[in-house]
Amino acid sequence: FYHQRFNVLVCTTIIETGIDIPTANTIIMDRADKLGLAQLHQLRGRVGRSHHQAYAYCLTPPRKRLTAEAIKRLDALESLEELGSGFTLATHDLEIRGAGELLGEEQSGNIQDVGYGLYMELLERAVQSLKSGNKVALDAPLRTGAEINLQLTALIPEDYLPDVHTRLILYKRIANAKHSNALDELQVEMIDRFGLLPEATKNLFKLTELKLKAQPLGIHKIEASTASGKIEFEPTTTVNPDKVIEMIRTMPQHFKLIGSHQIKFMFDMQTPEKRFQTVENLLNQL
Repeated sequence: FYHQRFNVLVCTTIIETGIDIPTANTIIMDRADKLGLAQLHQLRGRVGRSHHQAYAYCLTPPRKRLTAEAIKRLDALESLEELGSGFTLATHDLEIRGAGELLGEEQSGNIQDVGYGLYMELLERAVQSLKSGNKVALDAPLRTGAEINLQLTALIPEDYLPDVHTRLILYKRIANAKHSNALDELQVEMIDRFGLLPEATKNLFKLTELKLKAQPLGIHKIEASTASGKIEFEPTTTVNPDKVIEMIRTMPQHFKLIGSHQIKFMFDMQTPEKRFQTVENLLNQL
């Protein structure tokens, strides 16, 4: 069917997992009233994936024999055809099936205004603060990790991975990695799926690994160019001040204190490899 040697593919709902056949232009779903709203939306998305006009037919018994929820699901699917309707469909699905107390107004209050992802992040931060015996800082911004700028390209190129949605998912997975092993596994997965990593993507993984090392030290920002750079510490940094002073005292040609929360470092860092190595060595020393 993929190579157009057959014109019809008869199958189960397994194709909802993401089969991409651009030439497919018609899908017929038997007993669509038995399928969930998310299933229907995914199945409908299997056609029309190219410039061909596509059609999705949902076959059901007479309307009077359908359940009230089935009618709601089909009406919701029919009413939303424009791009970006996935979130609206998910909202309809919550309205039809119910969200339970975790997402209900009784339990979560204004979660719909905040968003579930941000709500869970705020909740996790509050729980961690309480567990460690600290006061919950309600006004403090969410910590997103250290900001690292080494003046080099770090991204997933479009010519390596053309699909925007997949790129965004991978960016999020890279940013959410909790340890270097997770990054290594993700690199292996990307090589297996899309081929050898381009240099810009390798840089992205290296920068993320440096962020993981800098975060527990309480480092706010690291910048580096060809000859110098600086490290900015957070007020709550865990780095021993005596260690920083010792570095400045023993190697004044390489380190200089700037204000109360920054140090400047001077090294030959003409190549990206030297910049990565220099910053990694500094983090190890700290």
